[in-house]
Amino acid sequence: MEICRLPVSATQRGKLISAGYTSLSSLSSVSPFDLARDLQTSESEASEILKAASQSGRLDKTDGSHAIIAGAQTAWDMLHEEDLSRRITTSCADLDKILGGGIACKEVTEIGGVPGIGKTQLGIQLAVNVQIPVDFGGLGGKAIYIDTEGSFMVERALQIAEACVEDMSEYHEFVRKNFQLSQVQVQPKDFLKNIFYFRICSYTEQIAVINYLEKFISEHNDVKVVIIDSVTFHFRQDFEDMALRTRLLSGMALKLMKLANKYSLAVVLLNQVTTKYSDGSFHLTLALGDSWSHACTNRVILYWNGNERYAYVDKSPSLRSASAPYSVTGKGIRDSASNCKRIKIM
Repeated sequence: MEICRLPVSATQRGKLISAGYTSLSSLSSVSPFDLARDLQTSESEASEILKAASQSGRLDKTDGSHAIIAGAQTAWDMLHEEDLSRRITTSCADLDKILGGGIACKEVTEIGGVPGIGKTQLGIQLAVNVQIPVDFGGLGGKAIYIDTEGSFMVERALQIAEACVEDMSEYHEFVRKNFQLSQVQVQPKDFLKNIFYFRICSYTEQIAVINYLEKFISEHNDVKVVIIDSVTFHFRQDFEDMALRTRLLSGMALKLMKLANKYSLAVVLLNQVTTKYSDGSFHLTLALGDSWSHACTNRVILYWNGNERYAYVDKSPSLRSASAPYSVTGKGIRDSASNCKRIKIM
């Protein structure tokens, strides 16, 4: 059960979320004294909140025990599900290849890199490509785009959508002589109508929207990708309590993993970079620390090799570490124009 459904006042729910208590499990081991300190409220009020949480938890356990048992599946079933799982193309063949065919559904993929490397461009590309009809090899889904930095450009999304329609038309002309294929009926404006955009201005708003996502997705069953651009921005400012930040990030990561698995959708987290001191020198690494690196299924690092953009699979349980070049063009993400040999990031 989420905090937003807890039978307490709206003010108390707001305080709980701001302090990092986003689920009943996060309240299960806290004392009234500690909760009162975190919420900056009286100990008696904290005790009332914990009492309400305890009662709600008992109700949830009665209803949820059978669901846990029913959710068991064999490893063979899981393998079969993976074989049937669809992926979202990046529109770059080399990048798709190292990703096993594209961005996987039911997984959380983190993509990070320096400013100007094309993170937002890739995010917009995925928001468009997830809508490619099934007849054309796509998922025919919709996208949620959570923008924390104000970097989403609707004009750019339209440009990429126009290029996508153009690509589908060319594909249709190429195969129509030998195969039966539906006419391209989607228009660029249709792609924009299927991108649900949330503008986030604080970390509390970010947590609130992520808590709201499950309800939103349950009402829009065709959502197949959630993109957060970037997951980092509001968590790198005004945080003196690092324990609170870690707790908030962990809760957010767990919710996103649950959404990906429950609704068979892809979660894509765009991340910034920071510097890390090791072996006597500073190195670029993805932001939010080592503990955050375990929050995603796959981690992809974007970097420059000379004047060429490269993507590197840094972490994945199912993909081997590999690099691939890509380009950012007027049409969006595309194959690299260069024939440079692939290299592995150091």
